[in-house]
Amino acid sequence: MAARTHAVPLDDTALAWLALALVPELPPRRAFALVERFGTPRAVLEAPAGALAAADAPPPVVTAIGQAPGRARAEARKLAAAGATLVAWSDGAYPPALRQIADPPLVLAVRGSLGEPDEPAVAVVGTRHASEYGLRMAEELARGLAQAGVTVVSGLATGIDGAAHRAALAAGGRTVAVFGTGIDRVYPSWHRGLAAAIAARGALVSEFPCGAPPLQFHFPRRNRIISGLTRGTVVVEAAEQSGSLITAGYALEQDRQVFAVPGPAGVAAHLGPNRLIQQGARLVVGAENVLEELWPGLLLRFAARRAAAAEAALSTPERQVLAAIGPEGRHVDDVIREAAVPPGAALETLLALELRGLVRQLPGKRFCRRAA
Repeated sequence: MAARTHAVPLDDTALAWLALALVPELPPRRAFALVERFGTPRAVLEAPAGALAAADAPPPVVTAIGQAPGRARAEARKLAAAGATLVAWSDGAYPPALRQIADPPLVLAVRGSLGEPDEPAVAVVGTRHASEYGLRMAEELARGLAQAGVTVVSGLATGIDGAAHRAALAAGGRTVAVFGTGIDRVYPSWHRGLAAAIAARGALVSEFPCGAPPLQFHFPRRNRIISGLTRGTVVVEAAEQSGSLITAGYALEQDRQVFAVPGPAGVAAHLGPNRLIQQGARLVVGAENVLEELWPGLLLRFAARRAAAAEAALSTPERQVLAAIGPEGRHVDDVIREAAVPPGAALETLLALELRGLVRQLPGKRFCRRAA
């Protein structure tokens, strides 16, 4: 069963957290400090101005806290109109991995389902100006991760992000998109269809209020949530100064694993990943590299599904030869006889199966099937 999220109307505690989240110039760390001092978010909202000032809240913040409950009720109505639900810090549906970062958001607006608390998740991020190679690698990584049961998290941007989301959906998996805007504003606008598909099979997530535009400073702030929701971040293509490297930096701060896809030296889009590898990031060329590092048990599932997909794509002669080999391995002459395929065609088929990684040759002209 998918994890529960608040349906509007909200309880008093969730509404109080939302109110604090809407206070301008009150970052999450400072808000948590006030809650710790006064005991509850509601107590912060009800505190006298003098008490807030004594807690080092600047005058504009004190004034905004007094206005926050009304703003929260209005925001709750906007969330309902947008078809979104709210996950507050006090809610059991709040992602456990996100609770562990240094500055978690007080609330999340969600369209769709965040999934189970212990759900494995990996971020796949990269440049908006992706090459064909970068897009292909993002697709292969996201597809493999999704097939292994890993949720793919990214930022819905053009390029690598969009490719990762689409590939995860195409593989029948879950994917989560973290917005740098309000939950009611899809950016870029041409990804509205993709966003709808993600909401149906995963989740759209934002910490920004409804109507918030795609301001430049929103995206670095958004990136800490992308990495915070996951056990690891894969950077596919990125310049040396890019948002993807900011995400990787957050991952390191959050004690999460960083992976990078290598590329040709001197090519701008590969400078970021290559530098990360120099600094100790795990080199990754396929989903199996990520799975082996983070969830070895899922690697077996991935290998089995990949083998099943490869076998499903075989021609009739290839199926006959593969069936003739059997699990223990057989001499080539026995394979030809059992498969009832002409010798020349059988040898060509064996080579093709070997290149696909489905069989391997043993000494003495024997062949056996590769283990999944």
